[in-house]
Amino acid sequence: MSEKIKRFILPESEIPTQWYNIQADMVNKPMPPLNPATKQPLEPKDLYPIFAEELSRQELDQKNAWIDIPEEVREMYKYYRSTPLVRAYGLEKALGTPAHIYFKNESVSPVGSHKLNSALAQAYYCKKEGITNITTETGAGQWGAALSYAAKVFGLEAAVYQVKISYNQKPYRRSIMQTFGAQVTPSPSMSTRAGKDILTKDPNNQGSLGTAISEAVELAVSTPNCKYTLGSVLSHVTLHQTVIGLEAEKQMAMAGEYPDIVIGCFGGGSNFGGISFPFMRHNILEGKKTKFIAAEPASCPKLTHGVFQYDFGDVAGYTPLLPMFTLGHNFMPANIHAGGLRYHGAGVIVSQLLKDGYMSAVDIKQIESFEAGVLFAQAEGIIPAPESCHAIAAAINEANKCKESGEEKVILFNLSGHGLIDMAAYDQFLSGSLQNYEVTDEEVAKNLSELEKII
Repeated sequence: MSEKIKRFILPESEIPTQWYNIQADMVNKPMPPLNPATKQPLEPKDLYPIFAEELSRQELDQKNAWIDIPEEVREMYKYYRSTPLVRAYGLEKALGTPAHIYFKNESVSPVGSHKLNSALAQAYYCKKEGITNITTETGAGQWGAALSYAAKVFGLEAAVYQVKISYNQKPYRRSIMQTFGAQVTPSPSMSTRAGKDILTKDPNNQGSLGTAISEAVELAVSTPNCKYTLGSVLSHVTLHQTVIGLEAEKQMAMAGEYPDIVIGCFGGGSNFGGISFPFMRHNILEGKKTKFIAAEPASCPKLTHGVFQYDFGDVAGYTPLLPMFTLGHNFMPANIHAGGLRYHGAGVIVSQLLKDGYMSAVDIKQIESFEAGVLFAQAEGIIPAPESCHAIAAAINEANKCKESGEEKVILFNLSGHGLIDMAAYDQFLSGSLQNYEVTDEEVAKNLSELEKII
């Protein structure tokens, strides 16, 4: 391949027309979500009070490998897709590695992250069903921004519960959501029963994605003509994100290469699954040996230190019971700046794939992640989101292994979003005031011992 070729972009005609549902091809299907009252497997109709009906069907679909992308959604994708696949020559040079490093640049979307891929789909299905209001949670605000914009595109009213620590740390993400017309409330709040209960126990609670989910779900089920939408974790969200990997697959072919290693940062699993699952299908169906790595924060290490069991997806216990690697739904993560990764559990698909050995996980300390982000920014000219810095750190670690061994491996990672609205976090890092937070196995065991053991 010519050294002059750096960016690979597909024509509009090559933007995927279908999403990929890896559940259909998995040898061991994910265990079913359970009704918390009856402990019986859920059916799509059980989710109708919370989600749009088509999204409920997609969530539990383990038969159809390919799901058509509605033309209205695909037309909106054309505003920013395909996103570039970029050869990171600058980073390779800075590291002195023989590895070939590529990144899928999802930061070029109108809201600056990959989250819009699912937000547009979820808003569309709600609109098609006649829903007028949607509600959601958000951590750092990337999902909230995406959902707020998507709601405006399809003429819906949006209410967003933003984790309180991020609401205060990242005021401009709040402003973005409000600019798009959304109502934004810091969580936990006094506007819901779940929020009141949390604040009664802990008046200074700074929130988590689990608390914000509880409030958003409560609002959805108690408000006429309102549905809940979700930015990660659940299977239908990851389904929509596979447009990333499907494009990357074609773009890697344009580059004349195929990844030996695919990496994504990990909060609940949407961007990791989005970049990984289209490539992973070749491991499952054809026996390819690509290595898949989920990079999570050391302060919220559900994949590397969590336990696989049924658990709630939120603090209040409103959601179905999900079979997942979890730190316990009552886990309160440290106030790190990668707000989108501060979630206690992993999606059911990723959890099963991790159990079956199709992927691995690493935990990255906060300072290491920002060191990687600054190096990437200096080498490639893009300031990455704190979440994306974890994937970059993992990619650098793999590239350094290639330097030590002399192997010329091909590494692909997902740049899930830019960090231009996260400069307060970079200020703290550059001033030396940022701290590391780690969770031990003992702390996880103590937290889980307080929960009911469903299985």
